[in-house]
Amino acid sequence: MKQVAVISGKGGTGKTTFSATIHALEGGVIADCDVDAPNLHILLNPKILKAEDFIATKKAEIVQDKCSGCGLCYELCRFGAISAEDGYFVDEKKCEGCAFCFNVCPEKAIEMRDVKTGDIYFSETQWGYFVHARLKPGEENTGRLVTEVKNRAKKVAEGNSSDFLIVDAAPGVGCPVIASLTGVDAAIIVTEPTASGLSDMARVIELCEHFKIRPFVVVNKYDLNEDVTLKIEEYCSENGIEFAGRVPFDERIPEQIANLSFPFSGKAAEKMVECWKKVKEVL
Repeated sequence: MKQVAVISGKGGTGKTTFSATIHALEGGVIADCDVDAPNLHILLNPKILKAEDFIATKKAEIVQDKCSGCGLCYELCRFGAISAEDGYFVDEKKCEGCAFCFNVCPEKAIEMRDVKTGDIYFSETQWGYFVHARLKPGEENTGRLVTEVKNRAKKVAEGNSSDFLIVDAAPGVGCPVIASLTGVDAAIIVTEPTASGLSDMARVIELCEHFKIRPFVVVNKYDLNEDVTLKIEEYCSENGIEFAGRVPFDERIPEQIANLSFPFSGKAAEKMVECWKKVKEVL
């Protein structure tokens, strides 16, 4: 089984569109590792088979029967998470889980309790299986949730003898992307022909090289600026990066997305298929 991550240096390049197209072609298992803002499920319209709570942090809670009302926690909390109205209570939204109040409370009236920070879903699509998640707004441990999603998707793929595990990563080069890239065989970098697209592509290529992951580059909407597209191709040629192909701008793609019409059709969809076939042949 080959693990292939679809990544981008910035948002809005068409990464998720490309990931969904691969899944419709290959079936098998796909994982949405953009847990902060997941949207792959909108295209794939999956049937959720199982949902689990994701618990990755602890937050303070004051046991009222034990609290003497000394106010020490209120005075020492640097995050302003202790409310002093009608007694002392912890504001869960402000609590950072540092456990300082837990350690200083003279009455041992504060407990650190597990808090649900997200949900993990195991689903089935028309073409195969789908593992995805959603982190609650404002919560931490994004990288840990991404790792959970990816590990579970890998188990499903191995259990079903899938040829490919497709990983739709978050945009950028941060912790969620690094967690998505762990253990993959190749990364398809979807970029766009703009100055920022070229710059961000170079950053994400450096990330792939750091982790010794083979990168492939696809330029989406290449015909909107063919001069920059040529610069991207030149960059790939000069740095020994595999160039997988160009995808033209096609007004039918956003129309099909808006109408939830998937798999896509049209010239852009055909070129995405060609790009994937080139990557697949190399792998």
